[in-house]
Amino acid sequence: MPTLSKRTESFTDSVIRRMTRISNQYGAVNLSQGFPDFEPPRELLDRLAQVTKEDFHQYSITWGAQNFREALAQKQSRLMGRSIDPNGEIVVTCGSTEAMMAAMMTVTNPGDKVIVFSPFYENYGADTILSGAEPIYVPLYPPEFNFNVDELEAAFKQKPKALILCNPSNPCGKVFTYDELKIIADLAEKYDTFVITDEVYEHIVYEPYKHTYFASLPGMWERTISCSSLSKTYSITGWRLGYIIAPKDIIEVAKKVHDFLTVGAAAPLQEAAVTGLRFGDDYYKALQAKYTEKRDLFLKGLDDIGIEHTVPQGAYYILLDISEFGYKSDLEFCEVLARDVGVGAVPGSSFFREDVNHLIRLHFAKKNDTLYEALNRLEHIREKIAKR
Repeated sequence: MPTLSKRTESFTDSVIRRMTRISNQYGAVNLSQGFPDFEPPRELLDRLAQVTKEDFHQYSITWGAQNFREALAQKQSRLMGRSIDPNGEIVVTCGSTEAMMAAMMTVTNPGDKVIVFSPFYENYGADTILSGAEPIYVPLYPPEFNFNVDELEAAFKQKPKALILCNPSNPCGKVFTYDELKIIADLAEKYDTFVITDEVYEHIVYEPYKHTYFASLPGMWERTISCSSLSKTYSITGWRLGYIIAPKDIIEVAKKVHDFLTVGAAAPLQEAAVTGLRFGDDYYKALQAKYTEKRDLFLKGLDDIGIEHTVPQGAYYILLDISEFGYKSDLEFCEVLARDVGVGAVPGSSFFREDVNHLIRLHFAKKNDTLYEALNRLEHIREKIAKR
């Protein structure tokens, strides 16, 4: 038999999704895979019920239904500080996962290099390799997860085609400051590099931090491919509605990549989601308040237990320090945590290029009752997990 493709030889399955299966196996509170256990806004669900009785069951326009693109353009134009053309500067994708892959394939050729900050969402390295490119990893240093400017410029000197910027960041919750973004922008211009942004947590940012859209920086619109989705903002991770916003010449190529990858996003879900895209500012203020409450609740509980952890500036993840338990494998620790304590987490090593085995990721996008249950179980972690 002929050999299979070598491009995935270095891959495992998704560790995040694996930990969900392990959580389910042991009946653990699943704080691994980042999806909420509370309902989306009632307005979206009511509109979805109506849509099932209307004529939205066939393909929409490949790059997104017209009214969806118009509603998205209106929303993002207000936030990004420029007028976005719904007909020439948007592609609607099957989630931000496809948006990132389509963006990567739009700008890179086999053999190109791509800068990835570490820690990173696990898909970024895989996207780079599947595109035939080579990742260059640049570390972010805790506790603030700042980058070293000299190290970043050394990466740019390798003539990368693109840099991937997750802001706010998964898994560390970093919100890049304007000054940090300006440094990246200046280097991108100096070395003629594209910037692919993942801004899926754009509306989940904690005071006093502010989210700045990279494409809004002076001179950056032309070289930025902005990717995001509705998943986290409207608690509809299963709807798989994402998008790319970029200049027209980039979008024309992204349309072709998207067309042959997935044809198009689900038509009935696009129609229902238009309702959310038309929400006013009060919705986003309430969303921020909701997640601020959940963050404070969860962090106080961890403080009471006495386990060291990061404090996220945005998104809804924390990194928990498990050094005291002495495990050499954070994956093994997470399996024991799910089995013996009843809480699901993700080993930190799946997010770092560096040799990191003392961190695990938990998320708090859950009902308060779910978080209290997880904290009640974690309270007994030292009794149930023996130190090594």
